[in-house]
Amino acid sequence: MSEFTTPYMAYAEIWPIIVVLGAGIVGLALEAFLPRGSRFLPQVAVAALGLVAALVGTVYVGADLDEVADRDAQGVIGGAGSVVVDGPTVFLWGLVLVFAGLGLLLFAERRLEQGVSAFAGQAAALPGTEAEKRTQGLEHTEIYPLMMFAVGGMLLFPASGDLLTMFVALEVLSLPLYLMTGLARRRRLLSQEAALKYFLLGAFSSGFFLYGIALTYGFAGSMDLAAIDVAVRSDLGNRGLMLMGLAMLAVGLLFKVGAAPFQAWTPDVYQGAPTAVTAFMAACTKIAAFGALLRLFYVAFGAERWTWMPVLGGVAALTMLVGVLMAIVQTDVKRMLAWSAVAHTGFLLTGVIGVQSPTELADGQVTSLQAVMFYLATYGFATVGAFAVVMLVRDASGEATGMDRWVGLGRRSPLVAGVFSLFLLSMAGIPLTAGFTGKWSVFVVAMSAGMWPVVLVAILASVLGVFFYVRQIKIMFFSAPTEASASVVTPSPLVVTVITVGVIGTLALGLVPGPVLDLASHAGQFIR
Repeated sequence: MSEFTTPYMAYAEIWPIIVVLGAGIVGLALEAFLPRGSRFLPQVAVAALGLVAALVGTVYVGADLDEVADRDAQGVIGGAGSVVVDGPTVFLWGLVLVFAGLGLLLFAERRLEQGVSAFAGQAAALPGTEAEKRTQGLEHTEIYPLMMFAVGGMLLFPASGDLLTMFVALEVLSLPLYLMTGLARRRRLLSQEAALKYFLLGAFSSGFFLYGIALTYGFAGSMDLAAIDVAVRSDLGNRGLMLMGLAMLAVGLLFKVGAAPFQAWTPDVYQGAPTAVTAFMAACTKIAAFGALLRLFYVAFGAERWTWMPVLGGVAALTMLVGVLMAIVQTDVKRMLAWSAVAHTGFLLTGVIGVQSPTELADGQVTSLQAVMFYLATYGFATVGAFAVVMLVRDASGEATGMDRWVGLGRRSPLVAGVFSLFLLSMAGIPLTAGFTGKWSVFVVAMSAGMWPVVLVAILASVLGVFFYVRQIKIMFFSAPTEASASVVTPSPLVVTVITVGVIGTLALGLVPGPVLDLASHAGQFIR
């Protein structure tokens, strides 16, 4: 008779996740027991304390991880193998929490909407009805616990040690995002349409991911990533089943990162969602999803890299070209940034396919994992900062995102236009900005792995991308303002803080990237 072994839960390492989810539960309690007019400040305070406590906990956990696997990795496996807290996990946690904190500041902004937030007073109220008119001055404070639950899923997603936990994390982070997308106070129909598209396509991709889990379980007899790795290396003979399972899993994850041909939701959702939600989603979801994608491909299917690297290379090339070509023809700033995000997904995938075995790496060479994590940091600062600037350009109907409304902005508000130009130049990969260093790092690792055709496409996409970024700068600085030009509204210190942090991060990672690259290097590899 075998003895029951109590699983090790690793509460000392996973408590940042517990804190964030706990803050979400407290937020739900506040919604239930506080009067509607008194919820705003307590909700913001609970969410802020939860994120700060989780970030402090992440730093503490990261500083106390034990080295394993011949010192190539550090961390611990808890929850009976379902949660892995290693160096890359902690690094990604830190990024998610930092950008979630910046997103929270944008959520709490009220000055731009004359004392209320950018979120609808009642989500169920139909646009233009009396019910909506009665709730125009109310706060929709449920947005804060929804955000905390989404962040909790984002923390669990890259830390998942088995496919079932990964699926649960995927749903926990996705469902609140579907709801938050449809909560815009202005342009309600556009927001609700975006939410519906996001939900339907997201549910469809989740079905692919779940079917991939079933096929992979049929191949390996386990959903644990380490056990799948053993089965792949053992070559059990069901190679076709393994490849179909991997393909289905890849579809689910490529949808979340917005890779072509699964990017159809991105421009509509980025445009229709409240801009604060767009900023939060664009940075944090991409970080969490790429963390999960890296763990799946590097840990579970690392032995099959010569099979999936060419496929991901093709997806990366297609994603970059689709992103930049579609961005060129856009006339809306938010849609242009959305297609730019698609192109950046391709650049990130270029780093993913640069994986090499440790014996192939030269001393001091940046690994593909380090390059992708650093790129995520550079992308996050520029993206959150850019969408924060978009919130400031307004007219009587709210945010003015049409490019014709930005004509002459540099003459009316040179500081705001200059900051936005900095973020655009970073996205374009211009030297002395964070984007240049990020692109250089992923290009180098892909070239080292022999994926030079994809790098050539990436260079071409970068050159084409400069066109629409510089075009926006030209519109702002080299065109005279017209009667249709929008103006810049003075924000509260919350939005100013977000933009300032974005500027500092963009410049610091461009001029002095060493500390963050060293931090990514110190994180080591995934525990296998």
